[in-house]
Amino acid sequence: MSGTAATPSAHTFDLRPVGYLIGLLVTCLGATMLVPFAVDLVVGNGQWPVFLQSAVLTMLVGGLAALACASGNTGRLGLQQTFLLTTGVWVALPIFGAIPFVLGPPDATVTDAFFEAMSGMTTTGSTVFSGLDSLPAGVLLWRSMMQWFGGIGIVVVAMVFLPELRIGGMQIFRTEAFDTLGKILPRAAEIASQISWIYVIITFACFLTYIAVGMSGFDAINHALTTVSTGGFSTTDASFGAFQGAPEYVASVFMLLASLPFVRYVQLIAGQARPIFRDSQIHAYLAIIASFTIVLAVFQMWVDEFAVEPSLREAVFNVTSIISGTGYASVNYQLWGGFAMVAFFVLGLIGGCAGSTSCSVKVFRYQILLSAIAVQIRRIHAPHGVFAPRFEDRRVTPEVLSSVMAFFVLFIVSMGVLAVALGLTGLDMVTSLSGAATAIGNVGPGLGPIIGPSGYFGPLNDTAKWLLIAGMLVGRLELMAVYVLFTSAFWKI
Repeated sequence: MSGTAATPSAHTFDLRPVGYLIGLLVTCLGATMLVPFAVDLVVGNGQWPVFLQSAVLTMLVGGLAALACASGNTGRLGLQQTFLLTTGVWVALPIFGAIPFVLGPPDATVTDAFFEAMSGMTTTGSTVFSGLDSLPAGVLLWRSMMQWFGGIGIVVVAMVFLPELRIGGMQIFRTEAFDTLGKILPRAAEIASQISWIYVIITFACFLTYIAVGMSGFDAINHALTTVSTGGFSTTDASFGAFQGAPEYVASVFMLLASLPFVRYVQLIAGQARPIFRDSQIHAYLAIIASFTIVLAVFQMWVDEFAVEPSLREAVFNVTSIISGTGYASVNYQLWGGFAMVAFFVLGLIGGCAGSTSCSVKVFRYQILLSAIAVQIRRIHAPHGVFAPRFEDRRVTPEVLSSVMAFFVLFIVSMGVLAVALGLTGLDMVTSLSGAATAIGNVGPGLGPIIGPSGYFGPLNDTAKWLLIAGMLVGRLELMAVYVLFTSAFWKI
């Protein structure tokens, strides 16, 4: 992709294409608010004016922004514009998505409303709201819809923008998926169309399966939206503890499907079945889930003397939920003991596959890291040998390896700095460290009595919430896409 601006002049930084696209997306977001408006109107709970007002305001602002910037729309984006668009979308949409939470129930503060919207749009799933069982239907549906939008959005970003921007080693997937060189916007539309149909089909299948195992229609649609997006918002304070049994198996299957690379589904539909079955990233991901599931199930049966089926069901559900970054909790797994807490903490730092709705570090980066370590060990034993890290039977270039290593360093440093900052707000060590990890990793629940699987983030102080908001944004966009905006070199024309 060319690093020059999309306009004829190379001496000015034209923000109009960015403003135009963000304005269009904000307008579309406002239009979708008419869905919860219609739901509240049909249900007759009297809360429909909230979403009508929010929709009108959002569409008005978004439309005016798009019109004001329309003269600069060229259909192409430069490097700087692409970075700004990627981050700008994930800031602007939560701002407007938070409006209904302020205007009506739950009558949230600006901090809480923005936290909930950012958690939704980044598919983190951490919530500051309690009393979910009594909230209006429109509010619950809107939370789920935001996660669903964020899920499809991050797949497009991961498949189109991050590989082109060479962030975190994602450039290794450029030639494998789609050649978008120099044509970001046209190819993004084409790829988004293909992915969207797959995303909708999987969501609808999840909805029907939830219905088949006994969920109500409203619970089924909400949980289908937040399962396939690996978001984790629920319609009840008990999360998935209110749907134990067959729904847990259903959720486990669809969380797994949503955390696999969507490019493999595109290839599968195109008649190419081999890639999805030969993908080493998928093999490693499934092996990790199976290993942790078996260990935790056996641990429950041995230490807590649980029966086989409940032990296996709770293990596979919660393991898949945490590693995929969905963040549902069917039980308070902190009661399983210290070993289980450490296991779930580690799972949250692994994440799913690249090009999926899942979050955190991603499996492929660990594969590249382990390959690089293996190469270094071989070099020690054979100093004159020629060895190179490999991924998917391909040699990992120095550029990709450097990018992956930089990501690991940034991830660890960011998590550490955020944990220290949270500690300075008065939070205890467990809450600070797990809160930092769950925000940067976009996982959902943390650990400890406040933000653990049976708690929520409402009791935290406002400073801590804003720190976590920043962590969720940075983590969702793979760190560097946000950090680069704060470097002087980025703004030099």
